[in-house]
Amino acid sequence: MSILPLVFTSGWASGVNAYAVVLLLGVFGATGMSDDVPEALQRPDVLIAAGVLFLCEAVADKIPYVDSAWDAVHTVIRPIAGAVVAALLAGQSGSLPELAAGAVGGSTALVSHLVKAGTRMAVNTSPEPFSNIVVSLAEDLGVAAIITFAIFHPVAASVVAGGLLLAGLFLLLFLASRIRRFLRRRDRRREEKRLAQPVGRRPG
Repeated sequence: MSILPLVFTSGWASGVNAYAVVLLLGVFGATGMSDDVPEALQRPDVLIAAGVLFLCEAVADKIPYVDSAWDAVHTVIRPIAGAVVAALLAGQSGSLPELAAGAVGGSTALVSHLVKAGTRMAVNTSPEPFSNIVVSLAEDLGVAAIITFAIFHPVAASVVAGGLLLAGLFLLLFLASRIRRFLRRRDRRREEKRLAQPVGRRPG
């Protein structure tokens, strides 16, 4: 069977949490649950590094505005990770050229990352911190579920990942329009408040 469905799914998941993808795939490979995972991802040093970085992301990702700064740093890291994981998976199976797999994994990870980062910026407009925690937990659980599902049912998992990617794009467009309206209303209220002040007290 072609490795393309697993490549696509891992790319989507890498755009959300690349360290979780590397850790989960490495564990599945090391425990013998999958023959599609390359040995490079099963090495103890890779698993330890992925585990430590995953814990760092798990904390940073739940703090308002820290999560957006973390996402900004990972704008390069996540697509590269998605491309590398995809190329390794292709090299392991031999059913897909590594360069093509890297392009699919990297581009999918980039789009997925942009959806995640944009959604988080929208969530950060909320005054309370709990929405960040809820969204972050949902992302972590979603990545774990989709990668686990992909190991055993790669085609079905790729369909789910594709649906989530499209849903994320539509959600991002919806949130962007809502935020623009909110900012326009806020600016209009500020202007009305400024004009309502006595002339001598108006700023400027």
